[in-house]
Amino acid sequence: MASIDYTTWAALVGTWVLVVGTLAFAYWQLRQNQRLHSASTLLDLRERFYGPRMREARRELATWLLRTDRGEEIENWEVGVFFELLGNLTRSGVLDSRMVWKAFGSWVTAYYTLIRAPTDYFEKWRTEANDPLIFADFEWLARKCLEFDRGAAGTSTAPRVDLYDARYVLDSESHLGVHGPPPAE
Repeated sequence: MASIDYTTWAALVGTWVLVVGTLAFAYWQLRQNQRLHSASTLLDLRERFYGPRMREARRELATWLLRTDRGEEIENWEVGVFFELLGNLTRSGVLDSRMVWKAFGSWVTAYYTLIRAPTDYFEKWRTEANDPLIFADFEWLARKCLEFDRGAAGTSTAPRVDLYDARYVLDSESHLGVHGPPPAE
C-alpha cells in the first residue's frame, strides 16, 4: 500500500511540474512573440518615417521650428501626430519602450524640445482647446526617452535636452530631400 502512495504522489508531483513547466514555456513564448511583433511594427513605422511624405513633413516642421521668428504656424503636424501614435502604442504596451527609444529617441526629444521652446505650443494648444490631452502621448514618449537618456548617461539629474543639441538634429532634418537614403544615425 505504501508503494502505491509513493507512486500516486510521484505522478501528482510530476503532473504539477509538467503543468508549471508548460505554463512557464508558454509565457516565455508569448513574451518572445510580443517582442517580435513590437520589432516588426517598429520596422514598419520606421519605413513610414523614412517615406517621402513624412520626410517632407519632417523637413517642413524642422525648418519652421528652427526659425527665430516663426511667423504663422504651419498646418502640417504629421510629425507630431506620428510621435503621438508612437507614444500611444508604446504607452499601451504594443511597442517595447527601449526599442522605440533606440529607433526614434533622438528625433522625439529634439522635436519635443523645440516644440516646447521658446514658445510652448503644447500648452498653447491645450489652453486654446481647453483639452489637456493634446499630444499627451507624444509628451509622455519624450519624457520616457529622456529618462532612458539619463539612464544611459548614468546620471540622476533631471533629464533635459540642450537646445543646441535639438537644433543640431532638426538642422539635419531641415535639409532632408523628399527622396533619398535615410540619414546616417
